[in-house]
Amino acid sequence: MSRAKPRPYLIKKAGHISLLRCEAHLLQHASRIKLLGWQGVGWGVMILLCLMVSSIEGLANSESPSIKVATFNMLHGGVFSGLVGHAQDLDRRLEMAVTEFQKLNLDIIGIQEASTSRGRGNTAARLADQLGFHYVYAPAGFLLSPSERLNTPISWLMNFSEGSAIISRFPITTWAAHDLPRCGRFTDPRVLLTATVHMPWGDLQVASTHTSGDVCQHHQVAEILRRWRNDVPALVMGDFNAVENSPAMSMFTPEHGFIDSFRTLNPGAPGPTCYQHPYAPIRTASRRVDYLFVMPGKDPRVRMYSSDVFLDTPRQIPNGQTLWPSDHYGVFAEVSITAHATNN
Repeated sequence: MSRAKPRPYLIKKAGHISLLRCEAHLLQHASRIKLLGWQGVGWGVMILLCLMVSSIEGLANSESPSIKVATFNMLHGGVFSGLVGHAQDLDRRLEMAVTEFQKLNLDIIGIQEASTSRGRGNTAARLADQLGFHYVYAPAGFLLSPSERLNTPISWLMNFSEGSAIISRFPITTWAAHDLPRCGRFTDPRVLLTATVHMPWGDLQVASTHTSGDVCQHHQVAEILRRWRNDVPALVMGDFNAVENSPAMSMFTPEHGFIDSFRTLNPGAPGPTCYQHPYAPIRTASRRVDYLFVMPGKDPRVRMYSSDVFLDTPRQIPNGQTLWPSDHYGVFAEVSITAHATNN
């Protein structure tokens, strides 16, 4: 894993009320300080104590700082892209993604269709390295057999693997890959990647997945997530291949413990994320299938500040063609989640 470069966080609720009270206390006892004959030192010590008390009260009374999170289907270029050496300008599209990730100053990113080959390397690792982040990657492609000894040679011969990834500014302490039911599609393996991210103020559960859009598969995803998080707040990011009002998304509702960040903050916006032709001169996305859910936990203290579609702008490449970052747009959100305290 790459080493993280933590961003300095400021507690949103400053202890200004406590500081005002402290200043009043200072004025009240100013004459006593002057009698000591150490006016400068006395005032300095008292102000320092005030700031310390103010900071401690601010930490105790405030919610967790906001974090910026996103989900993005990277478009791997096809299962034969490792053999033919063409992944639809993947290197350029990776550059476009990194630029946007840095511009938004993201903290946690869920990636779908993260891919590997001997030519491209590991795209999740490349993104993490350029951001200075940690990452985990769970391949799903070519899980055609229960035997890893059989799957590995197939992946090597095809020179390709793809799956879900989680990229985080903060350390990833544990992770697991959950194989999802095929639901009649034997050659379409899917996984749910879960991880624990150690934030400065506590642990946060994070999940990334790319499903086939089947109802039976989504029931299993929802059940795994409810059982795995154990009433701790969680972020769930992914390409679910189903529109929001379809039966396949009926289990991902507030009544079932899932808050859709984009829909909550943009109740009337269509927010399409798919399908964008990578070389089209115009927008072609018409369906919203990429989601960023918050699962508040047993004692919900969640605030949502903003959520929007991003990575939805093309670039002109040297041959004059228009190139989009992927066949999907990304979804971004800024949220505040009180995470599970761990020795803080």
